[in-house]
Amino acid sequence: MAKQLSLLILNASVAERQAVKSTLSRLNVFTFLEVADSQQALEILKSQAVDVIITGLNVGKIDGWRFSRMIRSGLLKTPKNTPIVLTPPIYCERIAETTARSYGIDAVIPFERQDMLPQVLANVLSTHLEKSSRLDLLLLEADSTKAAKIAQQLQLNFACTHVANNKQALSIYLQQKFAIVLLDATAAHAGSASQLVEEILQHNPKQAIVTIIDTKDANHAEQLLLSGVTDFIRAPYEHSLLTKVCDHAARREDFMVSYAEFAQKVEQLSQSQNRYKELFSAHQRILLHLNTVVLEFDQQGRIRFINPAWEALSGFGIKETLSKALSDFCINDCKEKLLDTISSILQGGALQQQVEVQIIHKDGRAIWVECRLQLIKNSSNAATITATIDNIHERKQAELQLRHLALHDTLTGLHNRYYFDQQLNRICQPQRTYGDIEHALIYIDLDHFKIINDSKGHQQGDIVLKEVAQLFTANISDEHLVCRIGGDEFAVILKNMNLLDAHLIAESICMAIEGHQFKSEEQIYSISCSIGLTQITAANHDPSECLKQADIALYVAKSLGRNLVHCYSKEDANHNTLQAGLEWGHSIRQALQQNHIELHYQPIWNFKQGGVAYFEALLRLKLDGELVYPNQFIPSLELLNDTYLMDQCVISNAIAAIAANPELNQVAINLSAQSFLDERLLPHIESTLAKYQVVPTRVIFEITESASINNLTATRLMIEKLNRLGCHFSIDDFGTGFSTFNYLKQLPAQHVKIDGSFVRDMLNDPIDLALVKAINDISRSLDKRSVAEYVESKEIFLALKEIGVDYGQGYFISRPVPVEKINRQLQKISQNKTFYEQSPS
Repeated sequence: MAKQLSLLILNASVAERQAVKSTLSRLNVFTFLEVADSQQALEILKSQAVDVIITGLNVGKIDGWRFSRMIRSGLLKTPKNTPIVLTPPIYCERIAETTARSYGIDAVIPFERQDMLPQVLANVLSTHLEKSSRLDLLLLEADSTKAAKIAQQLQLNFACTHVANNKQALSIYLQQKFAIVLLDATAAHAGSASQLVEEILQHNPKQAIVTIIDTKDANHAEQLLLSGVTDFIRAPYEHSLLTKVCDHAARREDFMVSYAEFAQKVEQLSQSQNRYKELFSAHQRILLHLNTVVLEFDQQGRIRFINPAWEALSGFGIKETLSKALSDFCINDCKEKLLDTISSILQGGALQQQVEVQIIHKDGRAIWVECRLQLIKNSSNAATITATIDNIHERKQAELQLRHLALHDTLTGLHNRYYFDQQLNRICQPQRTYGDIEHALIYIDLDHFKIINDSKGHQQGDIVLKEVAQLFTANISDEHLVCRIGGDEFAVILKNMNLLDAHLIAESICMAIEGHQFKSEEQIYSISCSIGLTQITAANHDPSECLKQADIALYVAKSLGRNLVHCYSKEDANHNTLQAGLEWGHSIRQALQQNHIELHYQPIWNFKQGGVAYFEALLRLKLDGELVYPNQFIPSLELLNDTYLMDQCVISNAIAAIAANPELNQVAINLSAQSFLDERLLPHIESTLAKYQVVPTRVIFEITESASINNLTATRLMIEKLNRLGCHFSIDDFGTGFSTFNYLKQLPAQHVKIDGSFVRDMLNDPIDLALVKAINDISRSLDKRSVAEYVESKEIFLALKEIGVDYGQGYFISRPVPVEKINRQLQKISQNKTFYEQSPS
């Protein structure tokens, strides 16, 4: 039996509360709490959580809007993202949508359309997200101190994005939708502000724009409004006035559309008044023809009276129906239920009872109906039963659909996490795992699925998930349970199956996904999956432990190279290693969140000019007073899929160091493959450069060759964006995929770093030497600069110079040093310059 959801009905009207409850009670999904006043409701929600709330508008001193705001505040026992549906007595679409968005309400439907509640609740329950009523605001202010003060003043109502100049403002505006643009148009910035207003309104003539001015000239203010500016505020101003002006401007479009919509409804009502009498008469005539079937049984339970509505409902005529039992028209599964109800009434049970059954239409269709039966005694005390029958087929279908949505994933059609947890708990009950009975649990994760979403878009990602779900159902029989747990993770409960057979099925899933061709436009590509497997037996039947074991086995499969099945074992050495790796990863994440990092900078030597050309920023973490190096923590971050946080910290700290240290003329920053295609990366780079006022040409970004080639199109687009911003770009570890030379010409990078594994042995291995020369020649022919890593000796240094490599990096030139030691290290390098250039003795 599925767990029922708690639903709070808040409405001052008893009749309306009962109507809502009647609409939903037959679904057998909810348990109800009925409250007439909002303060009573808040007392309940202070002490307990509910799953869904349906509220009216006039519900006490605290109306429905403000009651919703209290829930979204997070001050109550019930979660702040609890779904809320509002049923107002008067409904205008735009007004309702606008106000609901402001108060964090999920859905608004007029009370007269309460028949829509099952579908509305299904949609609301399928998206359970955090709610926020703050509007997005783009703030253009060259003075960062003023900008911070304005953002603080507006923080309750607006989420502010600050930019310092027109170029940044227009760039971010084209990437994100803003409810309002607030810009400084005082005398010092009037010209640039007017230009930005013109450019923004060319893209969106309805964009709300507020300007800050410092003139008393009414003509100037008039010209601003004529140019398309929504409103203005004159400095100096009060905090409350700025918030009020911005709030009115941001919602102007909604107010105007809402007013027009309301006026249209008034006009419609006015036009309808002339037809009111005719419509009323027509409705009266319709009511005279009752759609409800009314019938009466004789002492033997046969039908002796029935009205014409029966023929419309069932297709059978009145004559062919009389003298038959109603059960004769029911499907076999419902006959016994109906006869038991009639027998109960005749034998002294409740005098009035109702039952839902399916009758068979004359054309063969099965129709859900609700029968309400009542015992009536005549003057001679003889008992008979009368009944009414209503068609509830559409309502029943909505109920079944709601049940389906509550237990299934809306994208793939597979069962969802809620249903999976229920079934895992049920199958792990001791009575289901006694003796030789055993089951298996497999946990599946698609390898590198995030790259598909980032490069092809979420729409293509959804198509892949649907196709993968179809592969699961094609390779796993219906007796087993397949669920989508979330994102690209799936779980399968294999019932009554030993470990060997379960392993064979898991292997077949791996092969099916690997062998399937996924199509995107004209491109065909393949993906793989990793699978963790564990047993459910009499000795191992704790649901949480089984899930944990399958999860651990999955991550072991990933760490072993992906695209394989791993069976959990207590003796598995990977278990302790993985557990330690996950715990270590959480410590690393916490250190990054607290900015406990230290960047060291390694000089890059210019062979042609004989001096330091630029620096590479290398990350170290500071944990318990000791430095931790990348090879010790990056694998754990990759396991947690959280390398973007690392790159975010490095970018912020490196650019801040560039701003504070002129000797860092140019710095190379490494980016991980995961964060390189993250949509948050480019705005973070732009805002950080603007924050520290660093020229973009002082920054070089690096990504490894393997990561760039795995997603060539998306990589090229991102490099082009960084180049347009002014930053340079380098392909790191180039040459590990020698067959990928032809891709190099497609990537608009300025630097190519020769993989250090070739450089280290180039004097002893002629193949490595040939590869170094080839990469250098290819780079030169494509007008790119070559950089050699692992310059560990004077002999390698001079050999690279002779080959014609542009730049060198390694311990022979300089070890990485903290920023405070850079000047001293540069002096040391300058003193040793002659030593670098001499031939080896």
